[in-house]
Amino acid sequence: MLVASLCIIWVFCFNLLAEPIDEFELEFTQEKVICDPLENYNRFMTSFNDGVYIYALNPIAKGYEAIAPKSFRSGISNVFTNLLFPLRFINTTLQGKFSHSFDELTRFLLNSTVGLAGWNDVAGEYLNIKKHSEDFGQTLGHYGIGSGAHIVLPILGPSNVRDIFGLTGDYFANPISYVDPSIDSFAIKTYENLNTLSFHTKEYEQMRKEVIDLYIFLRNSYESRRNALIKE
Repeated sequence: MLVASLCIIWVFCFNLLAEPIDEFELEFTQEKVICDPLENYNRFMTSFNDGVYIYALNPIAKGYEAIAPKSFRSGISNVFTNLLFPLRFINTTLQGKFSHSFDELTRFLLNSTVGLAGWNDVAGEYLNIKKHSEDFGQTLGHYGIGSGAHIVLPILGPSNVRDIFGLTGDYFANPISYVDPSIDSFAIKTYENLNTLSFHTKEYEQMRKEVIDLYIFLRNSYESRRNALIKE
């Protein structure tokens, strides 16, 4: 059960690394505008989460990467992306992004049928219909709700007050949450996140070597990435 929770923080981190980020700009411009009254606690929790990743999660992800072919892991990733269609569809619709909602519906129908239950991303590869990353935290931000204080959650990692409230909606919009018994649901989410991490086993370690202040980098990267997604 622990592995699933551990995975989530690093999925966040790898999403942060998806776009080039100027570390100097992040540290010296955004630091003044991010609400961070819990910095001492947040730094402690970042160090704790960092240690858990380095000594527990990364070795597990590397082991899985070594035994599972990339083609297999890519197929698994596509299946989970397809399963999370409701989360993206609901939030694009709530935000009035109806063209994105149509993209998501088209992707789901094509990938669920021609793509063999989502194993192949037919819509993306052949029709260039890309998924739109949306969640309830972004929807709240879309309607002007501020991020509130930055909070580093135990195991779950970087977040803020708004996104913590959004996690409740995300839970109910995720079909995997309804798998019964709950231990099976948790196991599936464990595997989903571990599979995702297997594509990024070296990225976090490289980032740790390059940044001046790990906490500041992760904090600013998280808030910057979330703000960018909300403005899309």
